[in-house]
Amino acid sequence: MSEDLVQHTGPGPSAPPERARPRARRTSRDPYFDNAKYLTIVLVACGHAWEPLTYGSRTVTAAYLTVYAFHMPAFALISGYFSRSFDMAPGRLKRLMTGVVLPYVVFETAYTLFYRWAQDDPGYPLSLLDPWYVMWFLVALFVWRLTTPLWLMLRHPLPVALGLATLAAVSPDLGGDVSIQRVLGFLPFFVLGLTLRAGHFERLRTRRVRLCLLPVGLGAFLAAYLVAPWFDAGWFYHRGSVTGQGVSRWAGLLTTPALFCLAVLLTACFLAWVPRRRLWFSALGAGTMYGYLLHGFVIKWARFRDWYAVEWVHTPLGQLAVTALAAGGITLLCTAPVRAVLRCVVEPRMEWAFRRGGATAPPAGTTDTAARAGAGGTAASSSPVRES
Repeated sequence: MSEDLVQHTGPGPSAPPERARPRARRTSRDPYFDNAKYLTIVLVACGHAWEPLTYGSRTVTAAYLTVYAFHMPAFALISGYFSRSFDMAPGRLKRLMTGVVLPYVVFETAYTLFYRWAQDDPGYPLSLLDPWYVMWFLVALFVWRLTTPLWLMLRHPLPVALGLATLAAVSPDLGGDVSIQRVLGFLPFFVLGLTLRAGHFERLRTRRVRLCLLPVGLGAFLAAYLVAPWFDAGWFYHRGSVTGQGVSRWAGLLTTPALFCLAVLLTACFLAWVPRRRLWFSALGAGTMYGYLLHGFVIKWARFRDWYAVEWVHTPLGQLAVTALAAGGITLLCTAPVRAVLRCVVEPRMEWAFRRGGATAPPAGTTDTAARAGAGGTAASSSPVRES
C-alpha cells in the first residue's frame, strides 16, 4: 500500500560530528516488505481478473480460492505490523487524514461518477458510508488505525479481535454501513500484525521453515481444486454474516476461527517465500496504494464492456493472457510516473490545512506564556443497491 499504510525504514545514520555540515538524511527501505507488498497487490489484481473465469474452469477456481483465502489477510497483517507506532500524535493523525481519508473521498466519488458514466445511470447514489468495490479497505484501515492505541494497551488483543470478528459473523442484522462486516471480519489480521516483531518474519525466512511450508501451500491448492465445484468463495469475503452462505448463524462460532487459522497459515507460506533481496520490482512496493485504487477502474470496465464474453478468453491460453495482463497492468499502475501524476490526491502533503506543529490554538484571551505553561503542566500522550 502507500507510505502511510506501511512505513518501513532501516536504522538512521549515526549523528554527524558537531562541526560537520548537515547533510540530507537518507532512509533505507527493507526490500523484503516492499517485495511482499508488490506481490500481494499482484495477487489482488489477478484475483479480481480471475473471478469471471471461475465459472468455466476448475483450475482457475482453485487458484482463485487459494489466493482469496489469504491475500487480503496478508495485506491487513502487513498494515498492522507497520502501524505499531501509531499513537494519535498530531503528525500521524495528519498522515492518516491525508493518506487514507482524502484518497477515500476522492476515489469513492470518482468510482461513483465512473459507474454513472459507464452504465449510463446518472441516478446511481454517492454515499461515503457505503464503500464501492475496493474502497472498503480504506474505511477498514482508518478504523483499525484509530483503534491501534487501544489494541496495544490490551494484554491479549488478538482473542478480543477474533471475538469481535466471530460476533460479526453470527450477526445478520449488523448492517452494511461503512462495510462494518469486513472491518470486523479482517480486524484479527491487522491486530495480529500489531503483535508481530521482526524476529517472527526472520523465523519464516529460514530454509527449513520455507521447505516445510512449501507442501502446505501446494496442499492448499490441491484442496481448493477438490472443493472447487461446490465451495463458495463468499466465505472469504466477509461481506456479511454466515447466514448468507446458507448455514445457521451459530456456524460462525466455528468457521470464523477456522478461516482465520487457514489464512494465517497460508499467509505464512506466502511470506516465507517472498524474496529478501532487492529485485527489479522492489521499488514498486512503495506504490501499491496507487495500483490498488486504480486497478478497479480497469477491472470494472472489462466487466461493463463484456470483454469476458469472448470465448477465447476462457481457453487455457486466454486465461494465461488475462493473468499476464492483470499482473502487467497492476505493475504499470505502481510505477513512478503514475505516482508522480496522482500524488496530489493519494499522498498529498496539505500543509496549508493544518496548524504548524499540529498544536491547537490557545483559548482566546490566553497569553502565549500562560499557554506554554499550561501545555507543559500535563503530559499525555429506494435507491439502487451499490456494488461492493
